[in-house]
Amino acid sequence: MNADTLSSAAQLRLLELQAADTFLAQQDHRRKTLPELAAIAQREERASAVHNDIVDTETRISDVAGEQRRLENEVEAVRTRAARDEQRLQLGGLPAKDLAGLQHELTTLARRQSTLEDELLEVMEQREQADTSLTQLISQRTVLESEQAELGASRDAVFAEIDAASAERGAQRESIAAELPEDLLALYERAREHGGGVGAAMLRHRRCEGCRIELSGSELASVRRAGPDEVVRCDNCRRVLVRTAESGL
Repeated sequence: MNADTLSSAAQLRLLELQAADTFLAQQDHRRKTLPELAAIAQREERASAVHNDIVDTETRISDVAGEQRRLENEVEAVRTRAARDEQRLQLGGLPAKDLAGLQHELTTLARRQSTLEDELLEVMEQREQADTSLTQLISQRTVLESEQAELGASRDAVFAEIDAASAERGAQRESIAAELPEDLLALYERAREHGGGVGAAMLRHRRCEGCRIELSGSELASVRRAGPDEVVRCDNCRRVLVRTAESGL
């Protein structure tokens, strides 16, 4: 369970170093898991869907508008033709055969105009529905953009807070690390790498605060025999065990 001999004061400083590292890890985790990030991603996904719907709706409106113009032109052409035939009919003097043909054409034109006007009415209703849909989609996009801006501002404010706190604690961490013997610091870093970010833990009431396992009788006996400046490690998690007045030895 033991390792090298280093001052007990230096070992106690390991707990301060560990506290700094734990704080920095917590801030990094907080930065990556801010609720605002998930909310922003959700809004971006919805905004992308709304954008696609807007493009589709604008395309549909363009197509419907083109169909509306075509029908309007056809209706106008039929009306013009009917007006010309009606004028010829009013002028009279046509042979019976031509008169019958003209009257038949007027009847056909009237039916054609009625059909075209029905189609035009249907297309105009489609245009109105599409225009309404576009207005609603644009409104949704505006709301999403506003929400994204608010969430982005909130995210940036928290990021600034986290970065400031991390910078301050990081400087403290570097100061503590600079005071520690190189071999103790290297041991701590190795233990921290294999210990999920925790390289040193207090021995509190005969329990390792790193793995939360109470030391067995033989383990406690070994720790008791170790001198105050001797580095001891937990047999279970291999973290550096720092002894204090709370160790229960």
